[in-house]
Amino acid sequence: MKGKGKGNSQDRISALPQDTIEKILTHMPIRDALRTSILSKKWRHCWKGMPKLVFDDKYLNSSSSSKEINKYKFVNAIFHVLMLHNGPVSEFSISINIDTEIVDQIDQIILHLSKSKNIKKLICKFWSNDVMKLLFFKRYKLPSVFFSLHGLEHLHLTHCIIELPLKFNGFITLRSLELCNVNITVKTLQQLLTNCPILEEFILIGSQNNTFALGNKCTFLELSKCLPSVQVLKISKYYIKQFAKGSMQKLPTLLVHLRILFLDLCFLKQDELSNALSVISCSPNLEKIKIELCWIHKLCGEETCKDLLDLQDDYLGMKLDHLEELEINSFHNYAPEMEFVKLIMAKSPMLKKARIELNSDVSVDKENKILRDLLRLTFPRASLGVDIIVER
Repeated sequence: MKGKGKGNSQDRISALPQDTIEKILTHMPIRDALRTSILSKKWRHCWKGMPKLVFDDKYLNSSSSSKEINKYKFVNAIFHVLMLHNGPVSEFSISINIDTEIVDQIDQIILHLSKSKNIKKLICKFWSNDVMKLLFFKRYKLPSVFFSLHGLEHLHLTHCIIELPLKFNGFITLRSLELCNVNITVKTLQQLLTNCPILEEFILIGSQNNTFALGNKCTFLELSKCLPSVQVLKISKYYIKQFAKGSMQKLPTLLVHLRILFLDLCFLKQDELSNALSVISCSPNLEKIKIELCWIHKLCGEETCKDLLDLQDDYLGMKLDHLEELEINSFHNYAPEMEFVKLIMAKSPMLKKARIELNSDVSVDKENKILRDLLRLTFPRASLGVDIIVER
């Protein structure tokens, strides 16, 4: 009886249905999925039908010399996995420390993927932690065949050069687009977004050392025209500051579907503040606004933004009838920051929560003053039931 029981216990893994096995493998890194033969011989080739393939070079040997060698083996292994794969791939993700030595192999991987009509989600993260490499090889240029992936619904690109081919038919099914430290011109960005007609989420983020290669500036008004269906929008300050200031008084209501807005900016810069208010003004159905202020204002220069009270006439028509949540991080209590909070609270009758996280430089005395200013009914509020949270 014991021997029979032991055999039945071992067979439980082998007896799992094929679709259940594939679901389990989908939640494993491809490295572990390829080793599943130790669990059951039946699992040995199951990875060949996995719909989700995730490759990340963080699993490579950490020593610098062996990691360079393993990296080349790694990209070759990815290509071999794709060649042996006999099922549809709906999601593909690659994260790798890239340099000129493996560009051709990456091109071949993308060429192979471009022949598939099943890929719905694609994540390409190319990066380098070597300063010298960054001097000679900054980003990976996407090959023209990349833009033939017309069935994409979700796309994430990190450290890429984006140049659209002459015959670009767009990503007509794309719903989510995230660009991180990409190199792209204004004209190309507008053309790309215009050809994503049902885009619901657009994220544009970067760092100080990897800013947006915009070339000629455009306004948020011009950018908004390319995002008629967007519901979630996130833009970092290193891109915001490169957009030109738009006219507030003539701004039309464009982002009618926008519900969630994330902005990273400095309120001490007039153009950045004006751009933020521009996108808020043309988004009457916003439900949440999250602002990430700069941690060290000294890096932004002296205060150049004039008091918002002097600009009230520009915002008389602003309506935020659906806004329920306001969140601001790294709050310093400079005049433009406080006036922005008051302005939003005055225009938001449905506001339920206002969360303000203070910058570490804010003293206890200043913290108490902020609380007094916000809790006192000394300025117009559209909603009296707001839960105001001030914390560190």
